[in-house]
Amino acid sequence: QVQLAESGGGLVQVGDSLILSCTASERAFSTYNMGWFRQTPGKAREFVAGITSNGGRTRYADSVNGRFTISRDNAKNTMYLQINPLKPEDTAVYYCAADRQRGGTVLRPGPALYAYWGQGTQVTVSS
Repeated sequence: QVQLAESGGGLVQVGDSLILSCTASERAFSTYNMGWFRQTPGKAREFVAGITSNGGRTRYADSVNGRFTISRDNAKNTMYLQINPLKPEDTAVYYCAADRQRGGTVLRPGPALYAYWGQGTQVTVSS
């Protein structure tokens, strides 16, 4: 089982840049395709970005493409999400998750396909 912990959220201004981190407890982190999701009250959890286990492929939701950058450092058991520039609609709780299916090149957007989740980090974008 992989334990995940997000960090880096907070109150930020429109137009700012922010980097979220997701740190895993196990070296097995490097074998998992990973994803970032976000959720606002009353709405379903939304896929925003995914990355393959070796970092060779990435995928983004259309709504964030061009502003979000996902990356990972397997030597540090850590994944990142850079958001630049921030918009008010980016306000949400951001979660990282590990896909149930290890490896492979297909990045899957469905939350139900992810086995392990962090506790989330709140990002609030103020105008």
